Amino acid sequence: MTKKIYLDDIPLSEAWARFSAAMQAADKWQPIEGEDVSLDQALGRVTAQPIFAKISAPHYHASAMDGYAVRAEDTAQASDNNPVTLTQIKYVDTGDPLPGWANAIPIENVQVHENRVDALRGDSISDLQSPISIEIRSALTPWSHVRAMGEDMVATELVLPSNHILRPVDLGAIAGCGHNRVRVRRQPRVAVIPTGTELVPAGSSVNAGDIIEYNSLVLAAQVQTWGGVATRYNIVPDNLEQIVATVREAAATHDLILLNAGSSSGSEDFSAKVVETLGELLVHGIAVRPGHPVILGVISNLQSPIPIIGVPGYPVSAALTGEIFVEPILSKWLGRSANQQPTLQATISRKVLSPMGDDEYMRVTVGKVGSRVVATPLSRGAGVITSLVRADGIVRIPRLSEGVQAGDGVTVHLYRAPAEIDRTIVAIGSHDLCLDLLSQFIAEKSAMRLASANVGSLGGLIALGRGEAHVAGTHLLDPDTGEYNVSYIKRYLPDTPIVLMTFVYRDQGLIVPKGNPKKIRTLADLERASFVNRQRGAGTRVLLDFEIGKIGLSPESIRGYEREEYTHLAVAAAVASGVADCGLGIHSAASALDLDFVPLFKERYDLAIPKEFFESELMRPLLETINDSKFKDAVKNLAGYDIRGMGNIAAQLL
Repeated sequence: MTKKIYLDDIPLSEAWARFSAAMQAADKWQPIEGEDVSLDQALGRVTAQPIFAKISAPHYHASAMDGYAVRAEDTAQASDNNPVTLTQIKYVDTGDPLPGWANAIPIENVQVHENRVDALRGDSISDLQSPISIEIRSALTPWSHVRAMGEDMVATELVLPSNHILRPVDLGAIAGCGHNRVRVRRQPRVAVIPTGTELVPAGSSVNAGDIIEYNSLVLAAQVQTWGGVATRYNIVPDNLEQIVATVREAAATHDLILLNAGSSSGSEDFSAKVVETLGELLVHGIAVRPGHPVILGVISNLQSPIPIIGVPGYPVSAALTGEIFVEPILSKWLGRSANQQPTLQATISRKVLSPMGDDEYMRVTVGKVGSRVVATPLSRGAGVITSLVRADGIVRIPRLSEGVQAGDGVTVHLYRAPAEIDRTIVAIGSHDLCLDLLSQFIAEKSAMRLASANVGSLGGLIALGRGEAHVAGTHLLDPDTGEYNVSYIKRYLPDTPIVLMTFVYRDQGLIVPKGNPKKIRTLADLERASFVNRQRGAGTRVLLDFEIGKIGLSPESIRGYEREEYTHLAVAAAVASGVADCGLGIHSAASALDLDFVPLFKERYDLAIPKEFFESELMRPLLETINDSKFKDAVKNLAGYDIRGMGNIAAQLL
């Protein structure tokens, strides 16, 4: 028996070695058997054996176009000065078989010499398809304008090799050489079993403590994308006997089992016990982030051993476990190479510390800014599924490296085609819901896309200075002048020509629970309430510090001042969940989560755009959208926004 490991930091390579060795021993580490399917069901399937031509294509000498079949040898002396008249001729349409004596079809310098007379009608008929003779004024080479038998495929010729993914054109070739069925690899059958008493199906009404179950949906879709057939089981509660029974049932009819959640070591984490009960636990815990508590094992008390993977419950961990383990297994069984994502060399935009002993799969957005390709890290939380939705790719940080420094070169394993990266407008800076709306409108109107990373106003200006973004959202108030953004641009971007464009005016105020139970009306009330703040460098944080300074309120007197969120919606979510009594943010964020809003200030939110990009074709869709009346109407319908001045140039700093 292989040594069992329980929640240990096994390197990814060692975990793979243990798992593949166990599957080899179980005769499961080889291409799966084949099955015959009709051609209309074969698209995307993988050939299980070579395909040889049953007949030639074409299987006769065929006319390549409409014309007259002749013997090329009879035209050898033909020229403009010496036309040749041919009587051994036959009219053929494209695709018709040639008479046995013919080997060419003239298409130029041909003249009908004499037409037949239709005796039944008693008059001369101009019938180009049945002349007595034709006149030719140029010589022909044999097989001119003829598709010779076997031109495309010759009987017994190899048409497609085994382990080939069938494309639409392949189906045509298979049919064209005489087959109507093809032998392909059987699609691996994968059972996806979600577990957890706290789980509820998607679409259910939810209460506190309920978790919507969607990992099985993601995993099943991945399996289907990678060529398998997935069975999604109903949610199984945290009961060892029930989970064991479900896994045993699934193992009887499937090639692979994905047991989702319960892979850690809590009191209701039963996956490891299930595997031990039914077979052999090979690995419990892999040095990879996210996805540390992965389980690898084999269900062995069956006629044929079945591999099982305990998939972590956090959604990002679950999805990446699919990419790291499930896809290579399915590819092996289907006889093809494991998926190789396109890669791109990029510069990382900020310093990232990584756990010393883990291989980290870091999600990033990617854009080409000038001549540089820049990768910006996204949220690293294992539960943030939207970080994968927004990700353009993954940067793999190897164990023992401790992370990357800002400006380091990295390899991005892309989720998108490289051409999409070239069509990406990169926005880094302050978060605003209107940027999300702008992104939607740009995508609808053009082939461009807007990718944004929320790091705060000051972070956005610094990103512009480093050449990491095309545009930065900013609303930094200068406490000395009362002016927005200009002094900060002069300070942080002294050598970069910037066009400062007004985007929106918006209400800033206190986001509070429905009904405002603490009766919070002003910033002075923060002394008696718990608070959630924005991160340092955010324009909202600058505004807060300026305003509490004016009334003599110290940060130390505000409970929760040090708790930081990176977006207005995150602040609203903290209030909605009861983590805080209030937070400073924008009206639309409060409305989005059905919270109340106490308006305090009106501020201007600008877009800072380096002049070189402002005048570029890349930025044209963004600028046109901002001045589009439908976009302006959409912004106007959001709570707390004023579109006066939208699209106007507030300043040009050269």
